[in-house]
Amino acid sequence: MQIGMVGLGRMGGNMARRLLRGGHEVVAYATDATAVRQLAGEGAVGALTLDDFVARLKPPRVAWVMVPAGPPTEQVVTDLARRLDPGDTLIDGGNSYFKDDVRRSRTLRERRINFVDVGTSGGVWGLERGYCLMIGGDRAVVARLDPIFRTLAPGVDTVPGTPGRERSGSPAEHGYLYCGPSGAGHFVKMVHNGIEYGLMQAYAEGLDIMKNANSKDLPEELRYDLDLADIAELWRRGSVVSSWLLDLTAQALAENPTLSAYTGVVADSGEGRWTIMAALEEAVPCDVLAASLSARFRSRQEHTFAERVLSAMRHKFGGHVEQPTGG
Repeated sequence: MQIGMVGLGRMGGNMARRLLRGGHEVVAYATDATAVRQLAGEGAVGALTLDDFVARLKPPRVAWVMVPAGPPTEQVVTDLARRLDPGDTLIDGGNSYFKDDVRRSRTLRERRINFVDVGTSGGVWGLERGYCLMIGGDRAVVARLDPIFRTLAPGVDTVPGTPGRERSGSPAEHGYLYCGPSGAGHFVKMVHNGIEYGLMQAYAEGLDIMKNANSKDLPEELRYDLDLADIAELWRRGSVVSSWLLDLTAQALAENPTLSAYTGVVADSGEGRWTIMAALEEAVPCDVLAASLSARFRSRQEHTFAERVLSAMRHKFGGHVEQPTGG
């Protein structure tokens, strides 16, 4: 199947590569001409302008936008929409706010252009591991795109089947799912990232408690000099708190037990805030998620070992680099 990819950064570039490996034809465009040339050298059809990008796609076109949420996505969607024809499909695979999806879908529908929102999880590891895809839009349009989603997703045999659940052939068992109409995909991804904040914060605080178990403020007989790298490695084996986030934390601690390469300035990319906003609108309590978001705000003023753990996890799973505080 032919698909166009706009944005060839950490996520978009590797998604294009996974699609190429899966036998799809990829037309690649980015403002970074070097990234376009590199992907063209790997088998993609390179395009150096949006006009060229659209011209190289065969109607009905499918264009996947993989750029930062907010103004960059708004601009690309607007620019692409001017060039697309009725029956074409525009996919937003970034971390857009679900209410923006509803608005964009309504606007594009007037021009008979299909809009699909895809919450995409997988970070810098997705090329090999596959991407977890949470999809919103018109069900029939999404069904036509199934070969794309199935190629990007991890696949049914990447994890053991859930005990008590019969194999039904649901796409969820392959790592992608139609969640509902426009906005539903990004809504589910938003909550996914809110949960991610809470999980990361729990690991970070637990490790910080163990790091300070040898504090001079404690009675000498209650002080413990604990090897955090070994404990993280231990918990990966048979523990109920084992997870991929813990795997990445163990890797970071093995590379640098003090995490001295990280200051502990922890960014938030928007989904955590939006999750809290949705909880307020629904009158649903979310104490852990709200506290984890607050901890990220605090990290920009004072830094603890817990914040360095959070920074390490974000760098490991998503290639996120700490932003300077400006202070």
